[in-house]
Amino acid sequence: MESLFADSLLSTDRAGLEALLILGGAALLGGLAYAGLHRLLRSLTREADWTLPLRGALLRRSRGPLRILVPVLCVYAALPAVRASLSASVQALLENGLRTLVVVGVAWGLLALLYAVEEAVSERYDTNAPDNLKARKIVTQTRILRRIAATVVVVVAGGIVLMQYEPFRELGTGLLASAGIVGIVVGVAAQRTIGDLIAGIQIALTQPIRVDDVVIVEGDFGWVEEITLTYVVVRVWDRRRIVLPITHFVEQPFQNWTRTSADLIGTVFLYLDYTVPVEALRAELHRIVEASEHWDGDVVGLQMTDASERTITLRAIASAKDAPTLWNLRCEIREKLVAYVREHYPEALPALRARVGAPGDGEAMPSSA
Repeated sequence: MESLFADSLLSTDRAGLEALLILGGAALLGGLAYAGLHRLLRSLTREADWTLPLRGALLRRSRGPLRILVPVLCVYAALPAVRASLSASVQALLENGLRTLVVVGVAWGLLALLYAVEEAVSERYDTNAPDNLKARKIVTQTRILRRIAATVVVVVAGGIVLMQYEPFRELGTGLLASAGIVGIVVGVAAQRTIGDLIAGIQIALTQPIRVDDVVIVEGDFGWVEEITLTYVVVRVWDRRRIVLPITHFVEQPFQNWTRTSADLIGTVFLYLDYTVPVEALRAELHRIVEASEHWDGDVVGLQMTDASERTITLRAIASAKDAPTLWNLRCEIREKLVAYVREHYPEALPALRARVGAPGDGEAMPSSA
């Protein structure tokens, strides 16, 4: 009897050892298959020119998920061969663990693919180029859609993993069964988040703003630095950051200076005396602008836009390729026009006139006011 028990125990240990060796060999084979697959992908992408922007990012980001996924799939495929050698509890634990690793590996692979596409698009379309309207449009759409897709992948993968384990499945069923008041509270709490998500999708499709757009929000001038599903970061000219909810750009008015193109027309106002020679000032404006490195060669002009009881208002306009260049051009025009008037026509600077007569002249004395 003792001999039969010992033989049975030895047989069990031998079967367990064989099962362990088979599963270990399958994992080792999976590691070798991963190395071969990675080398194959590298050689295939090297041959196709259209994959060049995507090749480096995809190969770099796919190493992690493939290093887990390929060996796990090999072990999962070898599991039926050793099923008879394992107890029911060990089988269930092993199968649940392998399924979890497969789900995690697939989700990680999908996330790696999304990030690789975003990285390749950012490399292909440079937003730092002078004429970057198309690049900003494509990069903005890619970033927002990547964030939406990544959120969906994480949520779905998390749900599948939790469904593999009975305690969590029962907990989820109990929460769903008692969802009366809790469901209403969660729905009200999530309303803002859902609104932000819908606003993010709307901005990705309609694109009232893009990455690197020049905007004026909350009275500040800046550039759109980052667009997420819930907020937008605007980099102000003095290096501050304004963080706004993404719904602000759907519900509130704002200025977008680069909606259709980056070039802009700027204005400079001068308040001068009636004696100023407008034609001479107009000629000087043309000379200043044509000699400036900031002008794009498109628009320049000088007009009298108003005349009050004391001064006239002259508006100088000029164009530049983008907002920072236009700012420098406006400052240059303002400085040089004022210097020109002060040097050549000082009498045309704003002055307050008064006529003072003797009391017997029949004219009223000017009021002290």
